[in-house]
Amino acid sequence: MIYVLATLTTKPGSMEALRAPALACIEGTRKEKGCLSYELFTSVTEPEKLVFIEHWESPEHLAEHMKQPHLIAWREASVPHLVSRKVEVIHPDKVETR
Repeated sequence: MIYVLATLTTKPGSMEALRAPALACIEGTRKEKGCLSYELFTSVTEPEKLVFIEHWESPEHLAEHMKQPHLIAWREASVPHLVSRKVEVIHPDKVETR
């Protein structure tokens, strides 16, 4: 099993524009084979910071997730609103930063 922590810093005022694309991505991802959990949180202390916490059965399931239309649509919709993005993939034996 692996975990993914995706931390996004958004431009001020972008949260409302990101709501619908994020919800569509979450809904689609939760239906994917191998997705054990997929949650999105907003920082209490930094209102422009979003954190996706994902739990996958295997790296192969995560690789399939990266090809899904709902994830591609989310990424395209979010790009104009992002200041930065950091993705950490946590394997049992290592942490991979993307």
